[in-house]
Amino acid sequence: MTVGRSPDAATGRRIGRAAVITVLLALATVFAVVLLSGNVYAPVGDTDPGPLTSFGTAGLRLLVTAASAVCVGSLVFAVFLTPPGPDGRLAADGYAALRMAGMAAACWAVGAAALVPFSGADGSGQPVTLRLNRLIVLVDALEEPKAWLITLAVTAVAAVAARIVLSWRSALLLLGFAGFALLPPVITGHVSVGNRHDLATNSIVWHVLAAAVWTGTLVALLAHLRRDGVHQELAARRYHRLATGCWLVLAASGLVNGVIAVDQARWTGGGYGLLVVLKVLLLGALGALILSARARALRSGALLRLGLLELGAMGVTMAISVGLTHLPPPNYAEMASVMHTIIGYELTEAPSLSGLLLGWRFDLVLGTVAVLATVTYLVGLRRLLRRGDHWPVGRTVAWVCGWLAVLIATSSGVGKYSPGTFSMHMIAHMTLNMLAPVLLVLGGPITLALRALPVAGKGNPPGPREWLVSVVQSRFARFAAHPLVASVVFVGSFYLLYFSGLFGAAMPFHWAHQLMNVHFVISGYLFYWLVIGVDRAPRPLPHLARLGMLFAVMPFHAFFGVILMNKQSVIAETFYRYLSLPWVPDLLAEQRLGGGIAWATGEIPLVIVVIALLAQWARHDEREAARADRHADQDGDGDLAAYNEMLAKLAGTRH
Repeated sequence: MTVGRSPDAATGRRIGRAAVITVLLALATVFAVVLLSGNVYAPVGDTDPGPLTSFGTAGLRLLVTAASAVCVGSLVFAVFLTPPGPDGRLAADGYAALRMAGMAAACWAVGAAALVPFSGADGSGQPVTLRLNRLIVLVDALEEPKAWLITLAVTAVAAVAARIVLSWRSALLLLGFAGFALLPPVITGHVSVGNRHDLATNSIVWHVLAAAVWTGTLVALLAHLRRDGVHQELAARRYHRLATGCWLVLAASGLVNGVIAVDQARWTGGGYGLLVVLKVLLLGALGALILSARARALRSGALLRLGLLELGAMGVTMAISVGLTHLPPPNYAEMASVMHTIIGYELTEAPSLSGLLLGWRFDLVLGTVAVLATVTYLVGLRRLLRRGDHWPVGRTVAWVCGWLAVLIATSSGVGKYSPGTFSMHMIAHMTLNMLAPVLLVLGGPITLALRALPVAGKGNPPGPREWLVSVVQSRFARFAAHPLVASVVFVGSFYLLYFSGLFGAAMPFHWAHQLMNVHFVISGYLFYWLVIGVDRAPRPLPHLARLGMLFAVMPFHAFFGVILMNKQSVIAETFYRYLSLPWVPDLLAEQRLGGGIAWATGEIPLVIVVIALLAQWARHDEREAARADRHADQDGDGDLAAYNEMLAKLAGTRH
């Protein structure tokens, strides 16, 4: 089918047959893996729960994986691949994709509900049961059933919201909601245990998100072609860019995860290694073929044929991924030390200057974001300078140094030691929450993006610049950037995290540690955006109000450090006792050191921010005074011209 022509009934039947074949291939692949893998429960000390539990769990996981991909991909299509109406509401094609996302979310929720008992039975080696008392015990004992309960709650809300949402902004918010629902079962699965599970968890996050976006958006695009939606060329071009990026992310993250799960001696020594190799080869060969040919397809009209081929390849790849969740990785049953079990690696020596500077362990989440954000900023700057526009050097330096601070806090020896000692954790915390955000907001990324990105133009579909403007002006952005909200989140999170028991409950889990780091960066960015940010905030504040915000939070930071230094009980004592680091004999002294670090590193940046704010205020007043002088001069010249004209008229009447 050539893009732009009305599809006929044969085209619709062709797409339907391809979808059915893909589903059958995926089911056959999953069930073949379960059948040929034999008893996978004995190596981990469990009994075989029976075929109903084994095949049922695998089939439900395939259903949930497919439904989640269709849900997320359809929302991506509705938000980014098809333009909304001029009033900001979704157009007919966007609304059709949204309805498909709602139906997929409902299937996702049903599958998640069924996986609560099935995953509990599969994880404990017991036959599946619906008896409430046994379910409560399994949910309490295992992490994966808890994760499916979270997914059930989120997807149920998403299924209802998809029936109500009409605007582009709401659909974007719903997309973030659905993306979050992908993660709980993944980060509590096989990747969350054993040696190097920190790297495995980080890489699987990128892998799952990219796979869901690519596969689901492909399904949404084929459905769009089947119903002869408008803007097919635009949707195909945007899908090409999106799929290319997703393929690169999948290849990189899949390779990292495979290397972590299977050591060099076991790539071909077992079923898990063979499946990993097959998945990499299939994804690499077919992905490279399809992505390299898609540009030609856009010109030749072969988009549908390649799309159906791609759908089949992605279906088999998805089935292999589901099959891998049934097989325990080779390193799963290995004897691991306490440190490997809790944080994923050994901390055999006390932190030293050389260890902090050279002992890098790259953070695949925030470290990757730091690199991508820096490169994207420099690309935008290059486009601006090529156009002949000026951009202050100080902003570029601030942005690069801000992300460098994030990289050091998460990926250097500081980040490596932060899970093990409270003092190093506090250094990372203060860097991510107090130092890096101050530098990042001075970089003016939104202003740079608005100047570097092209304007779509009247009558053209909105592009990245228009999307950014819509997000910044949204009600959610106005709420998040409210001075009271930003201040309470910025300061209150300190007290809530460390003095409520939440820190001790979160530290044994790598995903919780990552969530803390992300929260530190975002909460700090929002607060300092309002105080000294170069970019115009959704709620602009006068400089006096900004200074008041800053003075209002300063005492709370000082009190926090003082409380830590004087606290008589150890925060997260059970966690640190499990680690039993030999160079930390006194946990209370270590905590007091962390309190001193919090006090010192918290107050110094705030003083610097006060100085920067006063300097901005002075420059603002100078600009206002200069503007007023120009207006006065213009008004004065106008009065003088009128006076001269009056004199000329009087002279004329006398003659």
